[in-house]
Amino acid sequence: MENVYDVVIIGAGPAGLSAALYAGRAKMKTLVLEGTKVGGQIAITSEVANYPGSIHDATGPTLTARMVEQADEFGAERVKDTAVSVDFTGKVKIIKGEKGTYHSKSIIIATGATPRVIGCPGEVELTGKGVSYCATCDADFFQDLEVFVVGGGDTAVEEAIYLTKFAKKVTIVHRREELRAAKSIQEMAFNNPKIDFMWNSVIVDIKGDGIVESAVFHNRVTGETTEIHADEEDGTFGIFVFVGYDPVSQVFKGCINTDESGYIITDSQMNTNADGVFAAGDIRVKTLRQVITAAADGAIAAVEAEKYITHAFKE
Repeated sequence: MENVYDVVIIGAGPAGLSAALYAGRAKMKTLVLEGTKVGGQIAITSEVANYPGSIHDATGPTLTARMVEQADEFGAERVKDTAVSVDFTGKVKIIKGEKGTYHSKSIIIATGATPRVIGCPGEVELTGKGVSYCATCDADFFQDLEVFVVGGGDTAVEEAIYLTKFAKKVTIVHRREELRAAKSIQEMAFNNPKIDFMWNSVIVDIKGDGIVESAVFHNRVTGETTEIHADEEDGTFGIFVFVGYDPVSQVFKGCINTDESGYIITDSQMNTNADGVFAAGDIRVKTLRQVITAAADGAIAAVEAEKYITHAFKE
């Protein structure tokens, strides 16, 4: 069989690029399938302030560029292709992409997860400029500003509580008249003096010239539409969206064990239920989805893939 890689890494976010760096350093023949973009979710992040030791004033694109540079330095190949089907049943795994077919002794799945969006005008244009999907990443940018949190589940309410450490006021915007979060979490939110609630409401438009300046809210019960502008002296406010994430795991359905939401189940060494197939980063079941945890996952997966190949492909 021609051109069998030691490891094919599906995805080029922090987990995939970290895996590529470690695999390359281990002298493994490494290929990264980049998909439609390099960097994953941080590619649209204007500032990355919580990645230890990163370059000064790091942005998502600059941090990604350095990760790509490091992977390239250690010999990892990169191809812009998206996996459309996989076969993990054989000793040599097969990935069929839109542009080609790839064979590998091991696989690292690092396709990540994508946040669900509001879907209103202005959201895409102002993402990273006031619209955020990660409180841990961006809360510090809204010190003493007002923020709106969209959602009513556990994550939305927990993140709203977290944001009160930074924002002067947090308003939870929920499309229903009661929260879906656990009662214990609701109680903490109701008892927090910095949290207000906007019931039966959705955001239908986000406006601003390069930064969020106002948002239009629609009450689903009364039909009333209200535009809220940022305080003049603040100039902006934050909109944090927590209406769920979708793991990019559809192509692996039936090949890999996942939880009910589609996240891939692994052990602490990133092993999936398929021999020689590992998962790293936001695609797998985990408690914290951040650049630093994705990079750690990628490093572990690459090391474990090298160990697997050593034992599974003995001469």
